[in-house]
Amino acid sequence: MTYQQNPAQPGQQPPLGMYAPPPKKMSAGAKVGIGCGGALGVIVVLAVIGAAIGGGGAASDAGKSDKVAAAPKQEQQAKEDAKPAKEKPKAPASQADRFKGFVKKGGTAAEKSAIAHVTKVQGADEQNDILDSVDVYTDFTGGLMGPHQSEGKLIASAFADWKDSKNGLVTIYDAKGEILSNGNF
Repeated sequence: MTYQQNPAQPGQQPPLGMYAPPPKKMSAGAKVGIGCGGALGVIVVLAVIGAAIGGGGAASDAGKSDKVAAAPKQEQQAKEDAKPAKEKPKAPASQADRFKGFVKKGGTAAEKSAIAHVTKVQGADEQNDILDSVDVYTDFTGGLMGPHQSEGKLIASAFADWKDSKNGLVTIYDAKGEILSNGNF
């Protein structure tokens, strides 16, 4: 009779491949070190590329004198001084001013009254018909449940008359930045 011995007994080796230990995992410190080293490597490569692309500017300007560069500026200034004085062009009207002007021309009396409280309009010029979002700020108080919610709806309605979008949302805010009303345009 032959007896089989348990290979787990001390001092005996198991047959090859039978009880192989799992491979060692990388420690957290090693992972962090490799990650930081990779990030540092990317920064160095970007710095070298940046130096190669834009590094020649200082050497090419070294041969020029300051007087040569300043002369055209002085001549340009003298020409501008010699020209007859013209009126400076007016600054373009703000989005809020254009919106108020539109409502004053064709809005109802209630819309005209509500629009007088508009202080700022943002996003009315940047439209792409995908997701147009416009913010209109007022000097009203009370938020969505306050006493001026109806005026907020009037402002949103007037804005929809002024601008048109396939997928636009106008949000009316009160003086504290709380939503007063919103609507589609």
